[in-house]
Amino acid sequence: MSTPSSDDPVALWLLWKRAFEHVRAAVVAHVTAHSDLSESELSVLIALREAGGGARQSEVAAALGWDRTRLSHLLTRMETRELITRARDDRAVVVHLLPQGRDALEALTPALEAATRRHLADRIAPTERAALANALSALLRGQDS
Repeated sequence: MSTPSSDDPVALWLLWKRAFEHVRAAVVAHVTAHSDLSESELSVLIALREAGGGARQSEVAAALGWDRTRLSHLLTRMETRELITRARDDRAVVVHLLPQGRDALEALTPALEAATRRHLADRIAPTERAALANALSALLRGQDS
């Protein structure tokens, strides 16, 4: 496959989409093979860890790009498994990691790091990793506009 011209935004987007989907699928397959967590549960646990262990349910939904109904159903299952807990705050539902959820995430961290290295970081040169990080950061800076 040839590299698209930077003047062809559709080809660039298609290339990014294919690369993203390929890397995501490979990393998720590797990580979920080492756990009883689903990709969605892993995403929620990571989002809560990044938020310091707890966040409003609406913030978790926004961070993941999910609608609130999808998240609510998943959180109910995760509560049953004692990975998270939810409590009503003044005007919001706040989700917190429970020790079992934190432990599950910590147990998966080595597999996640290995899969990410194998399917992403080690496949490109250090200068390309830096350029990719810069480009992705630039894209995220405009996410609210």
